[in-house]
Amino acid sequence: MPNFLIAALYKFVRLDDFQSQPLLDLCKSHGVKGTLLLAQEGINGTIAGPENGLRAVLAYLRRDPRLETLTHKESWSEKMPFYRMKVRLKREIVTMGVPNVHAETMAGTYVRPEEWNALIEDPDVVLVDCRNDYEVSIGTFANAINPKTDSFAQLPAWIKAQTEAGLFDKKTRVAMFCTGGIRCEKSTAYMRAQGFENVYHLEGGILKYLETVHEEQSLWEGECFVFDERVSVVHGLEPGHYALCRVCRLPLSQANKASEYYVEGVSCQHCHDMHTEEKKQRLGERQKQVELARQRNQQHIGMRLDKQRET
Repeated sequence: MPNFLIAALYKFVRLDDFQSQPLLDLCKSHGVKGTLLLAQEGINGTIAGPENGLRAVLAYLRRDPRLETLTHKESWSEKMPFYRMKVRLKREIVTMGVPNVHAETMAGTYVRPEEWNALIEDPDVVLVDCRNDYEVSIGTFANAINPKTDSFAQLPAWIKAQTEAGLFDKKTRVAMFCTGGIRCEKSTAYMRAQGFENVYHLEGGILKYLETVHEEQSLWEGECFVFDERVSVVHGLEPGHYALCRVCRLPLSQANKASEYYVEGVSCQHCHDMHTEEKKQRLGERQKQVELARQRNQQHIGMRLDKQRET
């Protein structure tokens, strides 16, 4: 049986007085690693650890009456998918950059994974992938619109532009989805605040869909990018087939790794022309240290995923 339990969680709820240090200390004492974000609008993050330790942290969170109904999505890993524990206080638990978006009270209609197919197969429904372009590139739902954003903060401008272009109006049925549910929940709250009447989002996100819906009935195509060392997952939340460029942090297929521009820890076809030769030499030296540490079965700072992209 795999050694490490992974929990992806979030909840939009008013948190005015949450402190980071007690939670950080608790996680460390139980061997739990990952990232948790705390803000006035709620909590968001993914953590992993031994099962008993992880469940102790979840129980601690739920002892707060405001987080009593906190839900999470579970998966397992043979290896610890994180290299350290971070608890950060933020302005937003998912950065949209728009004031007065109250997802805890204004989110659109939740749609359970078992009911999602029926909704998105309706030809009158506009299906929108709320994730960033590099995530969409390795997998999405059939017929979903890709806004081609580089960060979640660009989505409101895209919605405004598409409304003006006639893609949808305030009465259009719009279904939105994202990795774990947090971005689409906040997106539907934003749209409702703008006067849209019929907005829906996938409860639990793609991860819950891949966990719940059998592959034979699935409308999902490809793999789902995740923000940990697994890089991507497939149905059943089994690890996928993508690697990660440690320089530009973009997912790489086997074909990408076969490119003449791919040098592990130094460059890939996405970033090979973005750095000077001097920097490539430094990256090459770092990679040598990573490989030496790997041979000694040790961790190396160069292997960490601590500069994650916008979620």
